[in-house]
Amino acid sequence: MNKLRFATVGLAIVLAAASSASAQRQYIGYVYPAGGQQGTTFPIRLGGQGLIHASDLVVTGEGVSVRLVDYYRPMNNQELDLLRQQLNELRKKETTVDDAMAAKMAWFEFPAPIGPETAPKPEAKEATPPSEKELAKQRLIQRIERRFAEYEPFPAVQAHTELVFAEVTIAPDAKPGRREIRVVTKWGISNALPFYVGQVPEVARKPMKTSQLPVLGREHLAQRKRPPEEEVLAITIPCTMNGQVAPGEMNRYRFPANKGQRLVISAKARALVPYVADAVPGWFQAVLRLTDANGKELAYADDFRFDPDPLIYFEVPEDGEYVLTIHEALFRGRESFVYRITVGELPFVTSIFPLGGRAGEPVKIEAAGWNLEKTTVSPPPKDAKPGQYLIAATNGAIASNQVPFALDTLPECLDQEPNDEPAKAQKVTLPVIVNGRADRPGDWDVFEVEAKAGQTIVAEVQARRLGSPLDSFVKVTTADGKILALNDDHYDAGSGLNTNHADSYLMVKLPADGKYYVHLGDTARHAGKEYTYRLRISPPQPDFALRLIPSRICIPSKGSVALTVFALRKDGFDGPIQLSVKDLPQGIESPGAILPAKQEVVRLGLKTTLAAMDKPVHVTVVGTAKVGDREIVHEAVPAEDRMQAFLWRHLLPAETLPALVFDPSYQPPAERIRPPIRDEDRPKGVKPTLTRSSVDWYLRQIEGLYQEWFLTDQFVNREIANVEARLIQ
Repeated sequence: MNKLRFATVGLAIVLAAASSASAQRQYIGYVYPAGGQQGTTFPIRLGGQGLIHASDLVVTGEGVSVRLVDYYRPMNNQELDLLRQQLNELRKKETTVDDAMAAKMAWFEFPAPIGPETAPKPEAKEATPPSEKELAKQRLIQRIERRFAEYEPFPAVQAHTELVFAEVTIAPDAKPGRREIRVVTKWGISNALPFYVGQVPEVARKPMKTSQLPVLGREHLAQRKRPPEEEVLAITIPCTMNGQVAPGEMNRYRFPANKGQRLVISAKARALVPYVADAVPGWFQAVLRLTDANGKELAYADDFRFDPDPLIYFEVPEDGEYVLTIHEALFRGRESFVYRITVGELPFVTSIFPLGGRAGEPVKIEAAGWNLEKTTVSPPPKDAKPGQYLIAATNGAIASNQVPFALDTLPECLDQEPNDEPAKAQKVTLPVIVNGRADRPGDWDVFEVEAKAGQTIVAEVQARRLGSPLDSFVKVTTADGKILALNDDHYDAGSGLNTNHADSYLMVKLPADGKYYVHLGDTARHAGKEYTYRLRISPPQPDFALRLIPSRICIPSKGSVALTVFALRKDGFDGPIQLSVKDLPQGIESPGAILPAKQEVVRLGLKTTLAAMDKPVHVTVVGTAKVGDREIVHEAVPAEDRMQAFLWRHLLPAETLPALVFDPSYQPPAERIRPPIRDEDRPKGVKPTLTRSSVDWYLRQIEGLYQEWFLTDQFVNREIANVEARLIQ
């Protein structure tokens, strides 16, 4: 049944994605670096497609601002030839730039990268400082050289060939942790990618250019070639290292450490780019190795429990230098294989207990992990509504990693041992949520409930979805031991990037009055303090959740668009759901939609009378349904349809739902006006060889580069005069 339901939802996602793809062309495949330290300013680059006319970048939360610096589009051979000619001319001593070009070149100046590359270098002595125009000329030369350095005629991933460059400033008091970043263009809004605010100093390796498409049997020709000094970077801990992995590549970091230091080494890779569609297992599978200065391996990790991102806890045995290496498990790589590694004596939470609590009631949270002395873990605010939240341990200066914590409305209790068999079962009154853990290998927790004939009960486990390694198995038996229902794994389409659907769920109708027993154990017979769970035993609680794709609304001028809304029905709820859109700005409206009873997918339309909007606004889609006399209201979670390993599709949630009205006929206004062509620029005795269409095509190439501030007035006038002189009359 679960597999059939999964296939149905998957097919619906495919069909919905096909219908909405044409209206959502903006896509970013990576951002590098994918974060930075509080109180710093640094450059980032994003690779994607459909990013032409980029106008802004936005980051969720407060304390992070972004300035758009430049955009590189794919260029044809004619444009590259013009750039080459311009570059050669600029290198001549007598070539100058005009005042407007001199002023504009300061805008394209990139901030210094973070890391060892920023180390001060001896300054060459100059007799006289260069003039502003000479500086601008050098900046233009560097800009064109960067453009050539980024050119890749045969990219490994065509969808990463458009590049956006920006400058990020993070306030000193910006809240640490995960954010999301998007690119806004005059033609729409991109998907969101994770972007992290860190608390310790950071370094960033030189960014990769677009990877070359490998040829079968000659893959080595497409591999990145680095000078030896870029293979190993010297760092001082604590530190966050940012890098990208190319095919067959290893990145190494050398650092001193003292005996007794308790180092946490945590990597983010899959967490930054969750799914890589054309690869197995479908993400960057990072591997960490720690060695001493002589190369002896001291620690290794390629995951942490069921999380594919590796984690190492290392107590330093003696003073000395240590080397940390990261590579991809299958030695794959490209520019979107982005990582962040943090090393230091930093707090890290590996598990909490309980995994949740009752909304509005106090709860004491027990945290396990490393370097947690003098830290506290606070639950969500007292007025927090039911749902899932991220919490962390903090010592007042540094916050740990964030872990999920669930709030519900049902009564709660704790697992009470011994209760590993029906004779010792823990009696509970329905409805209830039991917070427990597997205490020893092979442990079963058994709960006794009283029920009536025909009564339906639900047993649902939340463990993996809340960060616990428990692989649950649930069964319901009668007093004489007869099994009425059992379940191992239950697919949850709403669990985001999770691919390990190990939480159990069952719903069973009971045959007679009497006692029944709910048994919960770990499938692999594992146990420990971290093997925690939340077990809901209750009559059905009919409910639903909503997912909406795509995670942004882009409406053409005075036009309309349709979004796809998925209903994730729970505990047998099959009623209709009324959908509406809140917080719409004036000029955009939606009639809403009704998701009919027993159906899971519906289209939601919006239309506008506006011609365009300057900036996106955040809106909310709400679903309302009736269960008896009770009204249920839930906000739809924006999501992107993403493919993993050629086949499986996932609804990847986003924090916000931005809406933008765009003009599909938009063309940027001419920012530059050429001076008149001088007589001396017009060639003499040129033989006409070009048709009018060819001349117009050449002129468009020249004008495009001119408006993008790649060409000087003198160069453009001379090229235009030369092309016009070749027109066949």
